[in-house]
Amino acid sequence: MLCFLFSRMAACVLLGGLLLPACNEPVDDAIAPPKPTPPAVAVANWAARADSAQEALQKYYWAPTGQYYWQNNLGKPDYNYWWQAHGLDILLDGYQRTQKTEFLTRIKDLQQGAKAKNGNTWLNNWYDDMAWHAVANLRAFQLTQDPAYKAIALLLWDDIKTGWNEQQGGGIAWKKDQLGYKTTPSTAPSIILAARLYQLDKNPDDLAWAKKMYEWQKKTLVDANGMVWDGINDEGTSNKKYHFSYSQGVFIGAGLELYRATQQASYLDDANRTASYVLNDSQMSPGGVVGNEGGGDGGLFKGILVRYLSLLATESAVPAATRASYVSFLKFNGESLYQRGTNRSTYLFNTSWISPPGATVDGSTQMSGVMMSEVMADLQARKLL
Repeated sequence: MLCFLFSRMAACVLLGGLLLPACNEPVDDAIAPPKPTPPAVAVANWAARADSAQEALQKYYWAPTGQYYWQNNLGKPDYNYWWQAHGLDILLDGYQRTQKTEFLTRIKDLQQGAKAKNGNTWLNNWYDDMAWHAVANLRAFQLTQDPAYKAIALLLWDDIKTGWNEQQGGGIAWKKDQLGYKTTPSTAPSIILAARLYQLDKNPDDLAWAKKMYEWQKKTLVDANGMVWDGINDEGTSNKKYHFSYSQGVFIGAGLELYRATQQASYLDDANRTASYVLNDSQMSPGGVVGNEGGGDGGLFKGILVRYLSLLATESAVPAATRASYVSFLKFNGESLYQRGTNRSTYLFNTSWISPPGATVDGSTQMSGVMMSEVMADLQARKLL
C-alpha cells in the first residue's frame, strides 16, 4: 500500500503541470472573474445651466440705472423695444421654474425701464413689437395675478387691432407708417395673444379676431408643406426667399393656442406640419441644428422657435412618436449650444449653435441661448429628456 502511494505521488511530480490538476480538487472553470463597474454617466443638470444663463444675462446686459437690457455684453446702451419683451418672457421662465421672488423684482424693474425708454408709453410704431409686449404681459398676469400686467396687455391689444386693414386681403400691418406691408411677425403673435385672451376671459370677440387673423395668415403666408413666409408687401408680393426660424416658431404657437381655445384638430395639424418642416428642412436646420441667422434682431429668432416648439412638444394631444421627435430635436440643439456654442467661462452664447462666440455678443443672441436653456430645464423637469 505504501509503495502504491509513493509510486502515485512520484508520478504526479514527474508529470508536473500536465497531470497536476488531476492530482488535486477539480477546478470549476464556469465561474467568470468579476467585471469592472462602468463609470457613472453624468446627467446634465439643465436647471443649473439655466440658472447660469440667467445670471449671465443679468451680469453682462442689465442697465442698472436705465433698467433695461443693453444692446450687447460690452455695455452698448442702444435700446431695442421688442428685445425687452423677450427679456420679460425669459424672467417669467426663471420665475415659473424657481418661484424665486428675485425674478418678480427684476420683472417690475424691466417694466419700468422698458416703458420709460419707449417715451413713457407702451404704444409703439411697430405692431409686431407691441404684440410681443402684450403676449409677455399677459403671461406675467397669468403667473402672478397682478392686474397691472393684464391692463398693459389689453391696452396694447386695442392698439394692435388698428393694424388690420383690407390691403393684401387683411392681416396685421408691420408698422403704423407702412400699413400695406403685412407680416407673420405682426400677425402670428397677435393670434397667440387673442387666443390666450379668449382662453382666459371667454370673450367671443377675441376668438373671432384670432380666427380671422389665422385664416388670413394661413392662406397668405403659409405653403402646403407648412413653411411660413415673412410677409407680403404693398405690391402683393410675398417674401418667399425669407425662411426665418422666427416665422415658423410663431406660427406653431398660433396654431397651438387656437387648438387649445377651440379643440379643433386642424389647428394642431397645422402646427405639427410646420414643426415637421423645421425638423426636416436642410436650410432651416442644417445638420439638425437651427441655422445661424446672425446678430441684431436675427439673434432672437431661434429662441422664439424653440419656445413655441417646446410648447407643442408638451401638448398632451400630440402623438407620442411626434412628441419624441420634437424632444429629440430640442435636446440635440440644446446640447449643441451648450457643448459647442457657449463660452462656459462667461456663459455667453453664439449666433451659431455649433461654434463658440466671439468677444461681442448681442443681447438678442444671449436671450435665445437663455430661452434654449430654460426649454431644456422644463423638458427635464417634465421627465421628457
